[in-house]
Amino acid sequence: MSKIRESVIIKAPAERVWAVVQEDVVHAPRWTTNLEKVEKLDAGAPRAGTRYRYHLDLPGGIKETLEVQQNVFTKPKHCSGRFIKGPLKGDWSYTYAERKDGTHVVYEMDFELTGLLRFAGGLLSRQYAEGIRDNMKRLKAYIESGKGPKEK
Repeated sequence: MSKIRESVIIKAPAERVWAVVQEDVVHAPRWTTNLEKVEKLDAGAPRAGTRYRYHLDLPGGIKETLEVQQNVFTKPKHCSGRFIKGPLKGDWSYTYAERKDGTHVVYEMDFELTGLLRFAGGLLSRQYAEGIRDNMKRLKAYIESGKGPKEK
């Protein structure tokens, strides 16, 4: 299993950051690289049990589909789940902690590449980790510029 842990401080309340990341998932391609589109697979508001399908456009022209399920949905503190279908196996989580200087967002992922992606091995894992780091910076810029939904 490979592990990724990235964090960023965003100058916004936790409720606002949560609204962008956890409640507006289908618009994540606005601030995420290598993500063509996101489909919400379940009706109703996001919650524990909600599933999403991510259409990835990876380096080297690789296109993959990945499905995740949220198992924990504790607004605005923690959201975590599992990869349930596609080229990744493992777990992921977002943790939000409000501080004087903004919201500290931590993204963690324990994963294993499967299928055709496992042959790319370490190179793709490193590129994926760099992509997560870049996306955290992009998320910060997106929210601090006032884009995305406001708190609900």
